[in-house]
Amino acid sequence: MSVGPAAARRILHRVTAPAPNPVLTSWIDGVAGSDEQFVERAWRLVLRRPPEEAGRARALARLADGTLSRATLLRELTRDDEVTRVTLLDDGLALAAGARRSGARPRGLVAPANTDERLVEIPWCLSRYGGERRVLDAGYAFAEPSYLAGLVSLGIAELTGVDLAEAAVPGVNRVVADLRELPFQDGSFDLAFCISTLEHIGLDNQVYGLTAAHEPEGQLRALKEFRRVLSGHGRLLISVPAGEHQELGWQVQRTPAAWIELFEKAGFLVFEDEVYELGADGWRSTAAFVPDGARYGERGPAASAVLCAELRPKSLTETVRLAVRDFRHKDEPRRSTRGDGAGDAA
Repeated sequence: MSVGPAAARRILHRVTAPAPNPVLTSWIDGVAGSDEQFVERAWRLVLRRPPEEAGRARALARLADGTLSRATLLRELTRDDEVTRVTLLDDGLALAAGARRSGARPRGLVAPANTDERLVEIPWCLSRYGGERRVLDAGYAFAEPSYLAGLVSLGIAELTGVDLAEAAVPGVNRVVADLRELPFQDGSFDLAFCISTLEHIGLDNQVYGLTAAHEPEGQLRALKEFRRVLSGHGRLLISVPAGEHQELGWQVQRTPAAWIELFEKAGFLVFEDEVYELGADGWRSTAAFVPDGARYGERGPAASAVLCAELRPKSLTETVRLAVRDFRHKDEPRRSTRGDGAGDAA
């Protein structure tokens, strides 16, 4: 089929039309949509939460009367004090993701003074995910949202969350149960996470709006349940508040040595651990932690120290594997605590 000169010029024009200017496209995207939509997106992007009603109303009023631009709103949000914690949590998720890609096991993490233990325990534990398909998270319903986001982003094939309460978390199979009586068959999981949860088990949970039977041995029972539902080569990644022994009603704080003793009593080997202490310079790893004087809530908003650990079911195979690991990496310590008390004061 032939075409005339004029039609040919029109076809050529359509074929050779320039691509849209990406800067112009970005500006058009920036002014598109309603102010209500922009405010919602801005809060969720910068502060990782929906806008509070007062903040939403104030921003919309200023956008409407022209005293605030969308760019200035973003600048103001990034200067909010809340952004500092969001940034630190997000940095931790990025560090954990990078460590998983490189196969590293990061130690010696740091975080600023006057912050909580989430900034070290979350990246420490998430970085050690090894691609397991069947994973259990204990205490997910009240977990730090950034931790849950990082957990879900792992793309775990079968991710189960268990708690006394239920929460809607995309990608998590929810089970309401007591950690002291897990409703799973033996060897159901290859990996379990227990982030700042064990210390609450068997104690007063009314602060979370929950009721459960008080039991002094509840934490040991829960650890034994973890041991039961993990496969023979399974792992438990756990964090607990450490320091001077304190019975706080809603949780208990133990010395690192006491926690290690409890783990081992439940049938676990401590494959790796690390103690972090909050001081004037912030969170730092320590192999010479002195629990005396490290009291909950006295150095910052929460724990004054935290113990992070990787536990494995005790067996001859794991005992040999641990010995081989220690021989091969004798110049790279993987323990902040020792059964003989080295590096830890009881």
